[in-house]
Amino acid sequence: MDLHLKTSYQLVKDYLNLFVNRRAYTLQSMRPLPESSRHYYFRPNANGTERPAALTQSTIRQHLEGTITMGLYAINPTTQRCKWVAIDADYKNSLEDLLKLQYRMGEDNVQAALEMSKRGGHLWMFLRSPLLARECRIYIHTLAWRLGVPVKEGLRDGIEVFPKHDTLRAGGFGNAIRGPLGIHREANRRFWFYGADHTLDAQMAYLNGLRRVTEAELRRFIAGEAMAPSLAPARPVPTPAWAYGGAKRGTEFDILRCVGKVRRVGRNYVTRCPSCASAGHDRGGDNLAILISDPRFYRCWAGCTKEMIRAALGCPIGMRQTA
Repeated sequence: MDLHLKTSYQLVKDYLNLFVNRRAYTLQSMRPLPESSRHYYFRPNANGTERPAALTQSTIRQHLEGTITMGLYAINPTTQRCKWVAIDADYKNSLEDLLKLQYRMGEDNVQAALEMSKRGGHLWMFLRSPLLARECRIYIHTLAWRLGVPVKEGLRDGIEVFPKHDTLRAGGFGNAIRGPLGIHREANRRFWFYGADHTLDAQMAYLNGLRRVTEAELRRFIAGEAMAPSLAPARPVPTPAWAYGGAKRGTEFDILRCVGKVRRVGRNYVTRCPSCASAGHDRGGDNLAILISDPRFYRCWAGCTKEMIRAALGCPIGMRQTA
């Protein structure tokens, strides 16, 4: 299998127009974590700065040619809108559920594209113009409920819908999903869309030919519908006072008192990210890295910010002394 392919300017441009709704992105690590086969995702910084790097056409080209693997964010926090919706399913018999959804969406004249994955598949719906994330999520969750397709909640298996949030705060990121047509580092292969030959040109031609959903259509699909409370984004569970680092006001926050069991990996402790867990993922329990020599420094490899982690612990920055 040829992992490294050549691409064209037009292919990169088409990919940008179809999939990129904002310039923030993640990268999949080229090497797995020690003692694990998992290749984590992280947000790269601009050269020599602490600012997140901006996605460029060069980034897309490298992704398509196989030298890097990027993750894409669905929601643009400036508009709370997305260009696409992706349904991720990787549990037993999940492909059957994705086919049910694809067939039902077809009855609405929605041409959803089914992408292979390591354990199941991804079903993508494309939009004529960026539409409100909340309305897109209502549509998919309503279909799933009517078809009896499970939605992931806590430890219960089910589909995961990207975007995973109705809205994001200014500067927020949400959850990224692996960019299609790139190499999955853990599987060391590309996962193609069904319905087209396994070449980049054929795949993009197929995707460009799919009919895209308009705002008027989406509003018609969800008329009278609302997100069921059980399917709304999970709210953080309050953390007991002992987790704040001490009983006295102003005591320095200590994240090691707030998280669960940790294990040592190189210079870091690794454990489950509270923000990821509140959204019902981080199955490997290793998204959060905490510097052993100074636990004030910690980072979620899935892209959660320090503010999101602290909020998920019930101790937002500003509530106690900032770490």
